[in-house]
Amino acid sequence: MTLETLETPRGGEMVDSDFLTQLAAVIRAEDSYGQWDDKSDADLMSEFIVTRDERRDIPIIGDPDPDVMWRVSKFYDAVGLLIEKRSGCMASQMQKMSHEGFGRVVLIAGKLVVVSKHLRDVHRFGFESWAKLAEAGDKLVEAAVATIDKYPDAAKG
Repeated sequence: MTLETLETPRGGEMVDSDFLTQLAAVIRAEDSYGQWDDKSDADLMSEFIVTRDERRDIPIIGDPDPDVMWRVSKFYDAVGLLIEKRSGCMASQMQKMSHEGFGRVVLIAGKLVVVSKHLRDVHRFGFESWAKLAEAGDKLVEAAVATIDKYPDAAKG
């Protein structure tokens, strides 16, 4: 085998991450008939990987399709569930997105906003690698849990 025949998997090697495990569980929860039982977690989450070349092929201006909006929603659902597992406070997602792909996502625990993220170019939503996907989710969760730890009365109220 030559180096040319060895191809790196799309998104690189899968990483061990609580966030990726939670994201896969969120996606699998929608499979009420078990049609995805044979698929690996990487297969289920493959649409979250958008390589540089793929991103370059997506127009700069475009309307997000329902599949992209579903991915955004599942990403933040996984963030919210992992926040709840780590803090004991349920974090609910709210999002407002224009048809042009600009908007905002917030996660609220009690009376406290624990995540506030402005999004743009949602039609290009994705991550270059599994490591970057895991890092993005973990970073949001860690910051949210730190906010809850700082303001526990507001988060539980």
